[in-house]
Order: sequence, then structure tokens, then C-alpha cells
Amino acid sequence: MLKEIKYLIFIIVISVFIFFTGRYYFSDENLKNSYRSYKNNDEKIKLYSENLPILENDTQDIIEYVKQTNKDKKKKFNFWKLLENDN
Repeated sequence: MLKEIKYLIFIIVISVFIFFTGRYYFSDENLKNSYRSYKNNDEKIKLYSENLPILENDTQDIIEYVKQTNKDKKKKFNFWKLLENDN
């Protein structure tokens, strides 16, 4: 009997919590505040982006290309031959 009452109380507490959370989340006041915060963030981003300094490009001719002539020196390995040589 106590076990059923305990489960009933748990279900009531959880359902009340979900009800009040949903009620607050979908309220007009919360929706207005969230839209206002989105608008404020957009305005802040625009202000910061206008004040950003533009850096000059100083990466001209940084990369030096090297020709690789060591292609013939690579040793080719076969997996099974490596296992046979370990014995």
C-alpha cells in the first residue's frame, strides 16, 4: 500500500513540475524576453563587426615548394612477408 502511494506522489510531483515548466516556457512574457535578447545580440554583433580592424595580407610567397626526388628509394613491404621474417 505504501509503495503505491509513494509512486503516486512521485507521478504527481513530476507531472506538476512538467506542467509549471511548460507553462513558463510557453508564456508570452518568456517569448517576448527571448525575442528581445535575440534582437539585442544581433545589434551587438553589428556594432562589433563595424569596429573590427581589417588586417593586411602578409602571407605572400610564404610556401616554398620542394621537388621530391626520393620516390625510388621507398621500400615496399608486404604484410605476410613481414610476419614470415619475424620467426
